[in-house]
Amino acid sequence: MRRSNSGRPGHRATGAERATAQQVAEAAGVSISAVSRTFTKDASVSPRMRARVLAAAEALGYRPNRLARSLMTGRTELVGLVSSHFANPAFMDVFDLFTRELQRRGLRPLIANLSEDGGADSALDMMLQYSVDAVLIATSAPPEGFADSCARAGLPVVHVFGRAEAAVPAVTVDNVAGGRLVAEAMLARGLQQLAFLGGAGTDSSSIDRAAGFLSGLEAAGLRPLAVEFAGDYSHEHGRSGMHALLDRHRPQAVFCGDDILALGAFDACRERGLAVPQEIGIVGFDDMTLAAWPAYRLTTVRQPMAEMVRHAIDQIAARLADPDHPIQGRLFDIRLVERDSL
Repeated sequence: MRRSNSGRPGHRATGAERATAQQVAEAAGVSISAVSRTFTKDASVSPRMRARVLAAAEALGYRPNRLARSLMTGRTELVGLVSSHFANPAFMDVFDLFTRELQRRGLRPLIANLSEDGGADSALDMMLQYSVDAVLIATSAPPEGFADSCARAGLPVVHVFGRAEAAVPAVTVDNVAGGRLVAEAMLARGLQQLAFLGGAGTDSSSIDRAAGFLSGLEAAGLRPLAVEFAGDYSHEHGRSGMHALLDRHRPQAVFCGDDILALGAFDACRERGLAVPQEIGIVGFDDMTLAAWPAYRLTTVRQPMAEMVRHAIDQIAARLADPDHPIQGRLFDIRLVERDSL
């Protein structure tokens, strides 16, 4: 067998070999600690030494080994991104925002799915096994106690789309006010036979949006024609839920708990030959990209997803930079986006 000479001083990595920090140090004529400082954010290193190290690293094709560095720093720069909405195509824009914003700050997402049975336990186990630095919960309906379990494990946690009064800091909107806003918009158009179609009956967002919608109707002395929950946030649940609702009632308008439900409900109306909005109005919630598609032109309540995601990640990044930084939740404003479906 041919002996590898990759350990020889001054040896340049070739082909499948990976350049090491030691080789960079030898090529630059500096200590290995100088190489480490050069590739560590905010570490003290002179401009001249940094230039020498970077030139050597470029020549050798060196990339710092983050896993090895985590053993020295105690930081993995991994942030758990935990959700139960991966089957919802409208949420892909949200996950795109999360991943891009994390990577822009030099952090990396470790994604966990809470949808399956036992998902909460396996997700927390994975967070701990990979030593994530923090956790972002991106769902309004995490398993009960999951956020608290993360906090008890010593992980900084932000709950995006959660309830503001929860023990864990939440970045969210006033869903009750959003539901009330929809009721007021429908009533202002003279509509009175109204219904609500939500996702899961245990989902805090659906519950709160329904509560706000009902309070808006009650303020006008009205009761809803129906309040129903389709079981999940998906196009098919919206479609089948709307068919089931129309089997028993004929509302003038339906408030759906989110946009993807609303699009499914919209298509169910088409299948029944009901014109939207001439014969039935539909309103969603979120203002996802799909809502503005010409085939739907959905009237919806906008929650500022990009701003919410950035705030949550800003808080996590600030906490990782300063362990004494108190994570601040935030309640963002909503507004009705009027298109053509009401």
